Amino acid sequence: MTVELHTLKNGFRIVTEQMPGLLSASIGIWVTSGARSERIEQNGIAHFLEHMAFKGTARRTSLQIAEAIEDVGGYLNAYTSREVTAYYARVLQNDVPLALDVIADILRNPAFDQDEIEVERGVILQEIGQALDTPDDVIFDWLQEKAYPKQPLGRAILGPAERVRAFGRDDLAGFVAQHYGPGQMILAAAGAVDHAALVAMAEDLFGDMEAVETPVLVPADFVGGEVRVEKPLEQAHFALAFEGPDYHDTAIYTAQVYASTLGGGMSSRLFQEVREKRGLCYSIFASAGAYQDSGMVTIYAGTSGEQVGELAEITIDEMKRAAHDMSAQEVARARTQMKAGLLMGLESPGSRAERLARMIQVWGRVPDLDEVVARIDAVTTGDVKDFGANIIANAPAVMALYGPVSGAPTLDDLQKRRQG
Repeated sequence: MTVELHTLKNGFRIVTEQMPGLLSASIGIWVTSGARSERIEQNGIAHFLEHMAFKGTARRTSLQIAEAIEDVGGYLNAYTSREVTAYYARVLQNDVPLALDVIADILRNPAFDQDEIEVERGVILQEIGQALDTPDDVIFDWLQEKAYPKQPLGRAILGPAERVRAFGRDDLAGFVAQHYGPGQMILAAAGAVDHAALVAMAEDLFGDMEAVETPVLVPADFVGGEVRVEKPLEQAHFALAFEGPDYHDTAIYTAQVYASTLGGGMSSRLFQEVREKRGLCYSIFASAGAYQDSGMVTIYAGTSGEQVGELAEITIDEMKRAAHDMSAQEVARARTQMKAGLLMGLESPGSRAERLARMIQVWGRVPDLDEVVARIDAVTTGDVKDFGANIIANAPAVMALYGPVSGAPTLDDLQKRRQG
């Protein structure tokens, strides 16, 4: 499997990885602009735009867009994150040109028909309502908002309903003009793909685009704090996060190993102590996520209102203990889990294409898998202990609670427990 990268004169990037033996390919455009790129009055527009991309172009109706891909047995979708918006398809080898043509059409020629805008506005408002009714979704939005208050990085991707109700055609077109330039687009494809052919198609479909100045992002400032929403739910939802490394920092690998040992699987410390030994919850997990200039190590669990206080305190105790008695066996297991997850995930062309785009966004190149594996293997038990000690002693923290949480400790209570 060979990764190839080419950049057009206007800054548009094409990165591919051929996977021998496959008869299909995943192909998409990753736009390096997401919810974080919005001004406050635009909050939610990147996600709105993602929806509108499928609602018709100058050449195709929304039905024709769907039929073009599904008539050949393919699949078309999109998503919006805080730093990226992606539009991608999975098709058979011979239909790669069709898929790229459809994706180029929806990105370059969106109709933004007013009737369709109103229809999709209603869909998005329903999506917002559904998210608000899903505790283990909304709690992470609250956590993010409290971690990065009054910053684009802290705002919900869906945006508030009042903003969504106000967006019009000019707002959508203006966001595209500012954030969908060729230098902000990465064409990534993996599977049964021909790099030279894709470069030629990209030149034809995107080569005439004029470069635009990439807006400067508001720097992330992890502040932290607490949000507590009491509601008579069946479960008390608990989320706790600490500032972690950004994705340019090689310490991100240590953070991910640490999170895995803490709550990355059934053998992890929190799962064993909180669920298996004490029966305080059904699920509990830890993860380490990263952005361009910040990151978060996050722990989440759902439990009863009577037990949420005990769960929160045990979480802090386990973090403190991990900083002192983390074993080489635990770290080795976490490293192995990370490598296996990486390599198993990359058996699909969709995961490969996603990785290609992500690496080009982050590093401007695609590191060999051997390089990534070596970085994971380089994380030592001492590194993990030191990272855990620094997290528990120094890292700013944020906590979100939702449900019957009147008996839960405050963040100040947990801060004292961290220091005790």
